[in-house]
Amino acid sequence: MEKITKDTLIMDIVKINPESVRILQKYGMHCLGCALAHMETIEQAVGVHGVDLDALLEELNNLSE
Repeated sequence: MEKITKDTLIMDIVKINPESVRILQKYGMHCLGCALAHMETIEQAVGVHGVDLDALLEELNNLSE
């Protein structure tokens, strides 16, 4: 499975693993259908939502294990 990094676009994360939706929503990222999700990286999104990037990336990447 492809590794999710700080530069991965939000919608690409969902394509990599649809299960990631529940993790993103847990961290307050509910706007998965909005236009920004197609051009915003996970790093940009956590800046807006005040989320710990490293913790989120670890959780997202652990989904594939």
